[in-house]
Amino acid sequence: MHKKQTAGILAAFSSAVFLGLAPVFGKMAITLGFTPFAVVALRTGFAAGILLLAVSLFYRQYLYIFPIGLIGCALAGMINGFGSLLYYLALGRLDASIGQLLYSLYPFFVALWLILDHQPPSRLTLFRVGLATIAVILLTSIPDGTVDVTGVLMMIGSSVLYAMHLPINQRVLFEVPAPTVALYTLLAMSAVVVPAYLIFDRAWPSANVPWQPVAGLTFVTVFSRIALFLGVKKIGGMQTALLGLAELLIAILFSHIWLGESLTLLQWLGALGLSFSLILVMFERQTAPLHSGKTGWLSWIRAPGLPKDIFGPYE
Repeated sequence: MHKKQTAGILAAFSSAVFLGLAPVFGKMAITLGFTPFAVVALRTGFAAGILLLAVSLFYRQYLYIFPIGLIGCALAGMINGFGSLLYYLALGRLDASIGQLLYSLYPFFVALWLILDHQPPSRLTLFRVGLATIAVILLTSIPDGTVDVTGVLMMIGSSVLYAMHLPINQRVLFEVPAPTVALYTLLAMSAVVVPAYLIFDRAWPSANVPWQPVAGLTFVTVFSRIALFLGVKKIGGMQTALLGLAELLIAILFSHIWLGESLTLLQWLGALGLSFSLILVMFERQTAPLHSGKTGWLSWIRAPGLPKDIFGPYE
């Protein structure tokens, strides 16, 4: 396995660990008194502000981005911003573990978006997507339970939008470092979710409501975004998405420990199948990225030519 691939796998897996805690912290914050709009606005706004401050003070070279790349980040951030709104609105209606299970269908949608961008997945990747889809079906089996259809549709919609933003950022990451992409994508997300909160909600929790879940959510958002885009840069959007399914296992574990949620035997079989799909990443062949191709629905995202040393030693 190449060093680049190993670094990408570690980054994608680290992102999954952080993202797996997001629904747990989010559900805790909503349960304690924060509205879904407030949760998504606070965590995204704080995360974008922290990353902007850190980059401005210590890594100013990461502020540079070519115009088309900035447009790509803005588009990806806006798409993911709307997806985040759907995600936390759905989380207010569903258990954290079940919500994350539905959200974990996104590798299937990533495969579809990449096919449209003329980046067809390998046979092993298609097998892993199929196995993961079956696993998610098992994981979402709720005996004698009532399913909130609106919540389910919102979460699937969020999954579709999250999947769409990965190939867009993958194109930008061909020429731009992961921290830069994370910064401008988060800023674009904030430009969607903060106005949505101010227009449709404006509810504020009472003074005695603890802020620890929101702080935890902000922390995992910052580090998960950087790790996510580093993974996309190294191994591509499809493999990062499949490794990102590890967040499901993290969400299930901590939902059980902190929220008292539990799984049935069929759901545990689904978790086992999902784990097997993750392990198969070791047998994926590293292929040349097609980010800079001149065909596909994202072919317009190309750098006009950059100075070689613009990003310095941190690239």
